[in-house]
Amino acid sequence: MFGAFRPTNSMSGGLLWKIRWRLSQPQKQRQRKRLRAVDDVVATISKALAKKGETLKQLERWQAEMPTEAEMLPKDKYTIFDPKEKRYRKAIHKLPKWTRVSQRLNPPGY
Repeated sequence: MFGAFRPTNSMSGGLLWKIRWRLSQPQKQRQRKRLRAVDDVVATISKALAKKGETLKQLERWQAEMPTEAEMLPKDKYTIFDPKEKRYRKAIHKLPKWTRVSQRLNPPGY
């Protein structure tokens, strides 16, 4: 198998993207930190608007619907709903760009 058409590592089998099946402790810690950072931004904006006597409809909706990091269950912090998965849950780090997307709400019961 020598010559111009040698098989590369990815073509000869094995994992190309090595993603662990569960989150490590530092990944969980960073995820909690990101969730708390979003909570702090929402609280700061609502406090500043309240000081001016104004409100935002989207901000009020966020505060009414979205749980804070402290209110979330660990299952919701680290996993997301996926109807294609066997038990309807998938580790959050398997989602592309999981550090940029808010995944706070999941269907009840899953």
